[in-house]
Amino acid sequence: MAKNQQKLTFYERQIIEVMLRVNRSCREIAKNLGRNHSVISREVERNSGKICPYTAVVAQRIADEKARKTNKRKLEKNEALRNFVVSKLRDDWSPQQIAGRLKNKPPSKLKKTFVSHEAIYQYIYNGEGRFEYLYPHLRRGQNRRQPRRSRKLKKALIPERISIHERPDEINLRLTFGHWESDTVLCHQQREVISVQYERKSRLVRIHKVNDKSAEETENAIRKSFESTPEYFWKSITFDNGGEGSKHLNLKNDFNLQTYFCDPYCSWQKGGVENTNGLIRQYLPKKAKLTKYSNQDIYAIQEKLNNRPRKSLNYLI
Repeated sequence: MAKNQQKLTFYERQIIEVMLRVNRSCREIAKNLGRNHSVISREVERNSGKICPYTAVVAQRIADEKARKTNKRKLEKNEALRNFVVSKLRDDWSPQQIAGRLKNKPPSKLKKTFVSHEAIYQYIYNGEGRFEYLYPHLRRGQNRRQPRRSRKLKKALIPERISIHERPDEINLRLTFGHWESDTVLCHQQREVISVQYERKSRLVRIHKVNDKSAEETENAIRKSFESTPEYFWKSITFDNGGEGSKHLNLKNDFNLQTYFCDPYCSWQKGGVENTNGLIRQYLPKKAKLTKYSNQDIYAIQEKLNNRPRKSLNYLI
């Protein structure tokens, strides 16, 4: 290795200090040490202040501290851990699911080896993972982390509407099965939409591609979801205030299904299905062309979601 590429020694720093005290320039010092003058000028600039002059002892201590800091993340130092995390990311697991799985049900070779979901995000966006093209496997596939933004919904006239505030604690606390939430996922400038149903306790998901976001199409999608499970698995369903739920009385009368509605502009009150919508976006981004997706494709996405470990289920599948 050429001398100019080697780190400065403490002896050289002592010479620099002495020569600076007798007003020698950085070029003269560099020539004396056989170094490039830019190496000396950077050394002096980094370790000198307006009040405190350059000293070899201080400069060496700073250099030693920097040498001890490898700046390597945990995932960059532990190959087995990195391979596990990357493989699960490529299988479309979220960082939180991966971190939870390692904590609760780790593989035998990684017992007592933990990593936080934030560390995984940092690896993907700021560490070596940014060269592995991992971000498309995240839920929203964003190439950079962005703040959340709320989406406002239009208010619609709904007959015999029952407020979510009248929903019993049995549903709110997820004590029993059979209580669903419904919503619609839209894609940019397209008539076709995705109708989503989500069971609050089991986290079971049903999704269907429908012709539009009308109440009739939504009702048909819910009927298909109803037919795909045992009848006793349906006791109530919660909508937002969009027009999709205006035909709820048909479901209520045909299936003895109790219906509830969120407050205006409070879609977070049915957060389970809203979160599911975000998961669906990983596979169907806003610019996706729904005409290119068959019903079999939509079913495959549904089952992909149903077979992921959930934090709320202690990371069981």
